[in-house]
Amino acid sequence: MTRSVLALDLRGRSALVTGSTAGLGHAIADALAAAGANIVLHGLAADDAARHAREQMAAAHGVQVLLEHADLRDVDQIEAMMSRAHAAFGSVDIVVNNAVVRHFSPADELPRADWDECLAVNLSAAFHLARLAIPAMRGKAWGRIINLSSVYGSEATANRIGYITTKTALLGMTRALAVETSTTGITCNAVSPGTVPTPAITSRIAAIARDQGIAVERAERDYLAARQPTGRFVAMEHVAALIGFLCSEAGRDITGATLPIDGGWTAA
Repeated sequence: MTRSVLALDLRGRSALVTGSTAGLGHAIADALAAAGANIVLHGLAADDAARHAREQMAAAHGVQVLLEHADLRDVDQIEAMMSRAHAAFGSVDIVVNNAVVRHFSPADELPRADWDECLAVNLSAAFHLARLAIPAMRGKAWGRIINLSSVYGSEATANRIGYITTKTALLGMTRALAVETSTTGITCNAVSPGTVPTPAITSRIAAIARDQGIAVERAERDYLAARQPTGRFVAMEHVAALIGFLCSEAGRDITGATLPIDGGWTAA
């Protein structure tokens, strides 16, 4: 295999990554920007940190970075965001559906509004972004749709009914889109990370440490030991690198797949 096939060169492409002003989404967007893609950064917070993230990414990689704040519960806002992205870049060539909400509750105690929010943000928004991106992708005979699922797309645990349902449904949507676009130059895949050190996860581990009166290091060790045989976090940069590979020339024949990057969690 030649170096040109393995190299990730996204110059002239544009990528929209939802939930990308911080955490895993930011790592993904930064990796795509480093390969030359123009980026649509997305996050609800219109604060100095989000603006700084945009400015820093543009300066570091010499690409255009658009900052968007669409509420993914609102289809009108999703459509407006995509219209602005198309106006800025001509097309959105890569869509990474990363944004997520989580609600922790037994099914019979979960408020209706929380269930509806899980469906809207975790599942319906991913569909609408794919729906809106596909026509331009088809016109260019090139596109990448990547859905962030989870180990909980194939496993279950208590008190996460909305998260597990939507992450599982994303896998079916991924397969359906892959079949529909199989002759168009578009690929659609799902990536299923294990435990990644996002702000939400590290905050949760810190809360466990406080509740149990133990050191954060011990809480982290116990938390990971119960999940990932490797006993370590999955690095955000490694998830981003896997997504980068799917966007490369070498990834063109991978479509309809679910790729775990979970430290052996689903194998154990």
